[in-house]
Amino acid sequence: MNLYPMLFESRLVEKMWGGRELSRIANKTLPPEKRIGESWEIFDFPPGSVGADARLATDDPAGWTSVRISNGSLAGMTLHQVMLENPEVLLGRSKTIPTPHGPQFPLLIKFLDARQDLSVQVHPPTRYASNHSNAFVKNECWFVMDHSPDARILIGATPGTTREVFAESIAAGTCEKHLNAVKVKKGETFYLPSGTVHALGAGIVAAEVQTPSDTTYRVFDFNRIEPATGKPRTLHVEPALDCIDFNNDWQSGYAEQSQHDATIVRAPQFTLHRRVKPANATTDLRSGPMRVLIFVEGTGVVTGAGMAVAFTQGTTVLLPSSVASVVSSEEQTVWLEAIAV
Repeated sequence: MNLYPMLFESRLVEKMWGGRELSRIANKTLPPEKRIGESWEIFDFPPGSVGADARLATDDPAGWTSVRISNGSLAGMTLHQVMLENPEVLLGRSKTIPTPHGPQFPLLIKFLDARQDLSVQVHPPTRYASNHSNAFVKNECWFVMDHSPDARILIGATPGTTREVFAESIAAGTCEKHLNAVKVKKGETFYLPSGTVHALGAGIVAAEVQTPSDTTYRVFDFNRIEPATGKPRTLHVEPALDCIDFNNDWQSGYAEQSQHDATIVRAPQFTLHRRVKPANATTDLRSGPMRVLIFVEGTGVVTGAGMAVAFTQGTTVLLPSSVASVVSSEEQTVWLEAIAV
């Protein structure tokens, strides 16, 4: 099986907090009158590990929820199928994640459109996940692609906040005052290791790179009612309190906007680089590491192994380990380059 730069069928997920900005910011074709909160770009989940709102009948034949390739000779196959048949050629030195159902692709890539605030939530750290079979570590980061003038995120507990104080504020509906409210700017990156309490704020469109887990514990949802049920969404206060790192230093995972190449996130499971190139530039990407390129600005073409892939803002391309590629930018181009450890 010959591999090449791969494109995928995005999976659009309706969310009560979603909007319509992924059409403008990420060039997605949205279904009419739907609040689309997430566009899943690259994903690979074992059977039964992802919520029903993100499943489709066309999942992997083995029951995995895995993204389908949309270009070239492998079009129609899932990423999971290709990974099983060509693990070393695809992944190189990147490691899969072991599950009871077999190996899992090590990255999850999304675009998010928060028309409303997302819930205040946390993902389980290793100390919790190792003692709870249904909890999985989820380190993630946000790259801000666009935002409304006063948009902010909530990230980490404020200094001096204890579990007891935070638990009381959840019950009183005032937990937001114990969270750091940080105004955002286009091009900034925020790293949120597991255990970081957080909420993406209204008016933000972000690219999200993370370890592939769907384990989320909500502690507060701004008293909203789920339209489908007429009831508040389920909260998970006790496990969330067990998971939150009340000494988290969110600033250690912050990278400001810049017009220079940089490594912006170093997580245990992946590294994220920002690449900034002028118009009419060519960038050689040698074979070796498997790369996922997430284009957040610009237009151009990625070529490799006899395949040419045109990109615009919002295109995600997977470069297999075995494939040497060239990125040719037609205008100033910025992309995020995720490499699994």
